[in-house]
Amino acid sequence: MTQTIRLFMLLEAASFVAASLIHSGVLITGYEHPEARVAEGVIAAVLVAGLMVSFVHREWTRPAGLVAQGFALLGTLVGLFTIAVGIGPRTVPDLTYHATILVVLVWGLIVTMRARSPVTS
Repeated sequence: MTQTIRLFMLLEAASFVAASLIHSGVLITGYEHPEARVAEGVIAAVLVAGLMVSFVHREWTRPAGLVAQGFALLGTLVGLFTIAVGIGPRTVPDLTYHATILVVLVWGLIVTMRARSPVTS
């Protein structure tokens, strides 16, 4: 189960890195949004930190996954709120991304919550 939690965090982090690069104009132009770029970069960094913790202390994989993915979910909900009130970017790709990553984060959190902590000797 450790590998599954790590895979979720890796894919989620990569997704937020890509979103941040899009909002900075690096991968695609026309979708620049400095605030979204920073927020997505911070979320990616937290997910990468959780992933690194899981490699340094295998027994912390579950708690690190819960914290990192929980933070990412909270950040995504804030992003959806900013879209709803008209502050954040309101493009179809942004709405699609937020809906998709929301599902992935909830799925990852459910998998992580159900995981048993590894037995330590």
